[in-house]
Amino acid sequence: ASAYKPDEARVPPALQLPTPPVTKFKIALCQLSVIPDKERNIAHARKAIEEAASKGAQLVLLPEIWNSPYSNDSFPVYAEDIEAGGDAAPSFAMLSEAARSLQITIVGGSIPERCGDCLYNTCCIFGTDGKLKGKHRKIHLFDIDIPGKITFKESKTLTAGEHPTVVDTDVGRIGVGICYDIRFQELAMLYAARGAHLICYPGAFNMTTGPLHWELLQRARAADNQLFVATCSPARDTGAGYTAWGHSTLVGPFGEVIATTEHEETIIVEEIDYSLIELRRSNLPLGNQRRGDLYQLVDVQR
Repeated sequence: ASAYKPDEARVPPALQLPTPPVTKFKIALCQLSVIPDKERNIAHARKAIEEAASKGAQLVLLPEIWNSPYSNDSFPVYAEDIEAGGDAAPSFAMLSEAARSLQITIVGGSIPERCGDCLYNTCCIFGTDGKLKGKHRKIHLFDIDIPGKITFKESKTLTAGEHPTVVDTDVGRIGVGICYDIRFQELAMLYAARGAHLICYPGAFNMTTGPLHWELLQRARAADNQLFVATCSPARDTGAGYTAWGHSTLVGPFGEVIATTEHEETIIVEEIDYSLIELRRSNLPLGNQRRGDLYQLVDVQR
């Protein structure tokens, strides 16, 4: 097997999986209804976070674009200047204060972010002290055209992010992607090689691709990389311009669905047991079986 050069299959070589601060903890997936009233959406999300924390959640995951309707017309109107903070970023401020006061980690779904002349689809991650631990700007923009089904071009208004995002938190090392990012297995492979225990994907798959691909992609990313994958979608609103599939889900490192929702608004709280990662990696030692003599994944930013 050493002739296969498994260490050379990932360049730089994969990091050793770090020892997480906790072995077991509870994660909450808050599948929220979203309406055009931004103030209501912020207050509604805060209430959901409080409910999740009251049920023992140490990590709370919110949906993609939870403070705004999902549309190119809405993104510029609802966008926040995160770097300016204060009144320019009320959604950001709420998440920070909630994380601090409840002493939980929050992967804050995503909101439209304004930075200079650019708009981004951005996820902010907050530690238990309320401080920003990382910010992921959606790397792969949702530009698709399925005739007679759905056409959407995020690139009409949004700019693509330029950096993968991995953060160390009180509940382990977390990689972050947003919705369409889940389709690109290379990003998940980078996160695994950087030592992530869990990948969080806030997302809003649609009624065309959702039934076919949403769960499939989550299970694939988890099984391929032998880690946990958590997703969170907005609740379905058939009267909205963009109808989300829903079905927020937690998947384990064997590709097993641990918990999932339907399409209605709900909060699920479930336990993550990191010992399963080592178990599955010992059962299926993929890391020692990669063919570095045949292929490489190159992490150009590490």
